[in-house]
Amino acid sequence: MQVLIFLLQLSGAVLLLLYSTRMVRTGVERLAGPSLRDLFRGTRKSLMLNVVLGGVAAVLLQSSTAVAMLASSFAANGAMGVTGSIAVVLGADLGTSLVVQFLSLDLSWLVPVLLTAGGVLFLKTESRHLKQIGRILFGVAFILLSLRMLGEASGPIKESRHFPAVISVLAQDPVTAFLSGGLIAFLFHSSVATVLLLAVFCSQGVLPLAAALPLVLGANMGSGVVGIWLTRNMGIKARRITTANLFFRAAGGLAALALLMADVLPLDRLGVEPARQIVNFHLAFNLALAVLGLPFVVAMARLVKWIIREAPQEVDPAARPASALDESVLGQPQLALASATRELLRMSEHIERMFDPLMDVFDAPTEAQIKRIRDMDEGINQSQNEIKLYLARLNQGELTREQAERSMELTNFAISLERVGDIISKDLLRLCDVKRRKGLQFSEEGRKELMTFHGRARTNIRLALNVLISEDLESATQLAGEKETMRQMERRSHDSHIRRLGTGNAQSIATSDIHIEAIQGIKEINSRFISFAYPILSRYGVLMESRVAKG
Repeated sequence: MQVLIFLLQLSGAVLLLLYSTRMVRTGVERLAGPSLRDLFRGTRKSLMLNVVLGGVAAVLLQSSTAVAMLASSFAANGAMGVTGSIAVVLGADLGTSLVVQFLSLDLSWLVPVLLTAGGVLFLKTESRHLKQIGRILFGVAFILLSLRMLGEASGPIKESRHFPAVISVLAQDPVTAFLSGGLIAFLFHSSVATVLLLAVFCSQGVLPLAAALPLVLGANMGSGVVGIWLTRNMGIKARRITTANLFFRAAGGLAALALLMADVLPLDRLGVEPARQIVNFHLAFNLALAVLGLPFVVAMARLVKWIIREAPQEVDPAARPASALDESVLGQPQLALASATRELLRMSEHIERMFDPLMDVFDAPTEAQIKRIRDMDEGINQSQNEIKLYLARLNQGELTREQAERSMELTNFAISLERVGDIISKDLLRLCDVKRRKGLQFSEEGRKELMTFHGRARTNIRLALNVLISEDLESATQLAGEKETMRQMERRSHDSHIRRLGTGNAQSIATSDIHIEAIQGIKEINSRFISFAYPILSRYGVLMESRVAKG
């Protein structure tokens, strides 16, 4: 019975720690996710700046894996280069070690303050931003509580008859400890949680330093394996980022392990208490990895490009997958609506692939790119017709009022998305062609405005796809709020463009019409996807005619 109680206490504390770190990450993503994405898109010139930004993002998100996924998605879409993305991930590894430093401090006095402030902001305010700040404060408080629970749960381990034997094996066999640390980090999907767990065990006298240090090195490698696992189905560029990160972490971890086994590291300088030595060792390792790895980022990018090569023939993105519309479930309205939703999601993802490379097409359009996008639009038109006909046949049967309303929503979404395809393939590609034929170039400021506007819309498209599937009120509210954000961005861009025209900027004058029409086209695309939120807001009674109700 005592063993069962111990396992329950330990698993509860670990799961609370994992949930808390995810809670903080969710709050930060909802509060400042688009701003972080915009920030990364502008980092193309300085590898050092990328390292710093990666560290800042990891501190905010409390996860180097989350930053690695973010950088990988940008690399896959062409918004960031592979080299710059690798530098971002190096910085993210260092950032998470700073998070561990903070969370390992004795902050028990701060828990009631964080819980009170977080509770007031999250439960008693209506502002979305204040609610997310409250979520973050709650998350940090829960992390500190979970660490206290881990300390209390680890006490009985010292009385166990079997655990000391396991610890003895790890202490005497650093390689086994190294691999075990990697496995734990992979299972947790978090190096932060793993290192904090090891630090707590050390502070309780359960885990000796000889076993803890190789476990920490293995945890660093394990988090790199997590990135490989999460990007296994993503594009080639994304997989190159996580592969490079794993190579750096594995090489650094094995080198540090060899130095540990040779007993040449000045561990006495890392602190007096074992727990402090653990977190300081973790920080020193990642700092050394960032400093020593940065000069080799370009070489690593070439290595992973050679290892993970482009396929001889890429799958044509214009090719449509098999339809998700299942004719056999038309007699079961709920299943048929789910089938139509899946097809609508595929249609949306198809449009996303048309929209993502748009700025690259503006910069240097090719006939192949233009043809591919227009071919994809033909698939969009076909999907729209198939969804409308499918739902029309469904409506001929017996539907509840809610099912009939959902069918109408999906039909309207399909029509709206077909218009998005036309905006991209007809309006925006026409602007690209005019710019190419006349040999025009945007001004540096104008191009940056378009990149920012495009990037924000791309973020909102992804949020809209989540809303389509989850029908989550909070996400729908966030999505609807982006309409005003984009309106303000358009106003600022327009004013800035007019000022450039007033200064006689030749590039701005030559591309004025193209710039303004491109902004308007992207804004309309953004509005079409934001409309995914309105039915959800309406069902909850928080949608007004012109804006989201504030109370």
